[in-house]
Amino acid sequence: MFKKITGSWFEFTHHNIPEGKYLNPVCRHFSDEQWEAKIAEMAHIGMKYLVLTCSALAYEDKAEIYFDSDIYPAPVDFACKNPMEVMFGAADKYDMKIFVSVGFYGPWTHSYENMTSETVKETAFGAMKRMYELFGKHPSFYGWYYPDETCIDGHYDENFIKYCNAYSAHSHEIDPGLKTLIAPYGTCILKADDHFVDQLKRLDVDIVAYQDEIGVRKATTEQTGGFFKALREAHDKAGRSALWADMELFEFEGDVYHSALIPAAIERLEKQIEAISPYVDEILTYEYIGIMNEPGTIAYAGHPDSVDYYRQYEKLLKAKGVR
Repeated sequence: MFKKITGSWFEFTHHNIPEGKYLNPVCRHFSDEQWEAKIAEMAHIGMKYLVLTCSALAYEDKAEIYFDSDIYPAPVDFACKNPMEVMFGAADKYDMKIFVSVGFYGPWTHSYENMTSETVKETAFGAMKRMYELFGKHPSFYGWYYPDETCIDGHYDENFIKYCNAYSAHSHEIDPGLKTLIAPYGTCILKADDHFVDQLKRLDVDIVAYQDEIGVRKATTEQTGGFFKALREAHDKAGRSALWADMELFEFEGDVYHSALIPAAIERLEKQIEAISPYVDEILTYEYIGIMNEPGTIAYAGHPDSVDYYRQYEKLLKAKGVR
């Protein structure tokens, strides 16, 4: 079995500055037309889901927001003045579905503090309400993504479950038809035992897309099949949330987390997909933007090898008969 990638994380700027070496200097200056073209590329390659990494981005000393709000200032150097509206318009046009980020309304590096802070929660809840007022009319508004995550160190942290359930309760108040998505890490060290199954039963989210952790060099393609097989069994026992994958499309140019994201070898990508395809409902990837570029695109952003990587992935899909 070989499944194609059906969605990707999406961002207007990359939060980790060293990782965004090939992306940020370009995409912050994209026009409305270029952002629409980038989303069109993703649709052309078979993707139907976008997961917006952040609707706002906070650091220790600065912050910016990507929709009309008084929470943070808009980015002063963006050529596109209403990026989220452009994103929704393009996604509507290409029949795509967006999971809208509920973060980052505290410094993005402080995930645990953001999850447990009442101040951050109140700010995020206000942002969710405002985003739904602005964009809820769009058919592509499919759900919410909770980006502040903690490691599944054997089992879920109970505060993470509380965080997810509180945000989901607020989501249901806004629109009970919207889906909810998380993408936790720790896949290589979690224990898919009875306690884990019990946690899944209590976790009020519709979709869990576990990171395969290959790009960050915590796991190998020889291991991930076993991890996701165990997760499939646990999710089937729990009978609640869908099991998806957050498959890492990238490699690091140098040190992990401290260097640019670049395309991985296509042979690695093939093995990644083969390992998890039998067990997951959908394969999302982190991430298309910056790692792939459609040949001839007017919205080029990323590593010099990204166009060839797009071509190689197209050839792989054709060879597997799943394009």
